[in-house]
Amino acid sequence: MATSTPAAPTGGQPHPASAGLPGKGGAGRGGDPRQSRRNILHRLDLGAVPYAFIAPFFLIFGAFGFYPLLYTFWISLHRVELSSMDMMEWRGLANFTELVEDDRFWNALSNTFTIGVISTVPQLLMALGLAHLLNYRLRGSVFFRVAVLTPYATSIAAAALVFTMLFERDFGMINWVLGFFGVDNLDWESQKWPAQFAISTIVIWRWTGYNALLYLAAMQAIPRDLYEAAAIDGASRWQQFRTVTVPGISATIVFTIVLSTIGATQLFGEPLIFGQGPNGISGGADNQYQTLGLLLYEEGWKNYQMGRASAIAWAMFLILILVFVLQRLVARLTSRKS
Repeated sequence: MATSTPAAPTGGQPHPASAGLPGKGGAGRGGDPRQSRRNILHRLDLGAVPYAFIAPFFLIFGAFGFYPLLYTFWISLHRVELSSMDMMEWRGLANFTELVEDDRFWNALSNTFTIGVISTVPQLLMALGLAHLLNYRLRGSVFFRVAVLTPYATSIAAAALVFTMLFERDFGMINWVLGFFGVDNLDWESQKWPAQFAISTIVIWRWTGYNALLYLAAMQAIPRDLYEAAAIDGASRWQQFRTVTVPGISATIVFTIVLSTIGATQLFGEPLIFGQGPNGISGGADNQYQTLGLLLYEEGWKNYQMGRASAIAWAMFLILILVFVLQRLVARLTSRKS
């Protein structure tokens, strides 16, 4: 049976079905005020509430992170003594230029770099090996995972004191063991490379387990299908580790390298306690193991020159930014080649 459709309204008259809709003319012109308020509250809920949730972080960061950073830079532009912080003499960039011309700064930078390399490279390689072993189904694996994290939970002061006694010149266990191989007692504290090696040993012992657990968590996120496929193709355990495990945790490896670089730049507690007294602040009698952290402490709390100490702090900050930029450039070039 044929049906007929109503003709469209002519002459600009609104359709009866839309006469009562808001915003369509007629009785609905202007809309419902309560509906408008609900719409505004809904938009605020979607747009403002997420910022309200993250606002506490930014407030705390601004008060305890960003503001001290800016204030430190402001102090670095002045001559300020610790005993009279309210008296500032404007110097501009003089503190930075004097820092560049200071041999102690370059010596501290060199020591920070060498200790960082000596401690970071073996540390991360050992952590990678430990994580690879812990990734297997071992009996008592939970115990071993907790055990490797124990050094990280140990106090820096306690660990440094124990290792200082181990590396003691006359009665230390390290020299006692080396004596069986015909090596005379080494004065670990007064010589440059033995002192840096001893300090690096403390850092390696303390942070290897922490990095191993980071690698282990990344390894457990790799799908087992990749290992099964590699085994079917005839890959050995070493080939699976090299072609599946390492590429699968490459992002974590980069993260630990950046984290270790930051830690090496801020190295302070280990060399300070290793010096056993006044030599700890100066990094030995000849500054043979003085790091940037020790130089900052010496300028600020021994020489009372807060302006120079602030300049050192900002130099450390800029070095970390430079390392981060170089890391990003290397990662980008590597990704393009692959």
